[in-house]
Amino acid sequence: MRIIAGEFRGRKLLSPESDLTRPITDRVKQSLFDIVAPDLPGSTVYDCFAGTGSMGLESLSRGALRTVFFESDRSAILRLKQNIAILEVQDQAQVLAGDLFKWFAMARPTADLKCNIIFLDPPYRFVVEKSELIRTLLTQMFEHHLKPGGYVVFRHESRGNLMFADAEEFDLREYGGMKLRFLRARSN
Repeated sequence: MRIIAGEFRGRKLLSPESDLTRPITDRVKQSLFDIVAPDLPGSTVYDCFAGTGSMGLESLSRGALRTVFFESDRSAILRLKQNIAILEVQDQAQVLAGDLFKWFAMARPTADLKCNIIFLDPPYRFVVEKSELIRTLLTQMFEHHLKPGGYVVFRHESRGNLMFADAEEFDLREYGGMKLRFLRARSN
């Protein structure tokens, strides 16, 4: 794993210790960041189900001001914190360990702490087993956590296709067995 572009281009990141984390391939990450790059300078990013932090750290490398990482797996949190230290971005990174579903249900950030982009990359089994939780999570993101114009990049298995009543899909990319869906709040 490595940072593809920006300030930390070429810097290596520590890989996950277990197979619970699915790192994104460099090819897919490059394609994704080609799309989101114009929105990153000066932004706040949430990296949900962050694993070792590849998405959020790439965002910081490309000009995001701040990234909040959400992860519950202890070994992934350890690697994530090591990767943050490797890049020396502790002042721009916040790691929230624990149940992100509870955090999003309870937290109501002020306008200056809301984010521009959310990377939502749950374990693939969640899309099937916890589809209602994912729908509720997305609703909470749109209602309380995204700045106007903000959006969610939802990564999931190609065969899964959750529908979201309050979300508008403005872009869709498929790579092998994976989809990247770009979602924003549906305008009334």
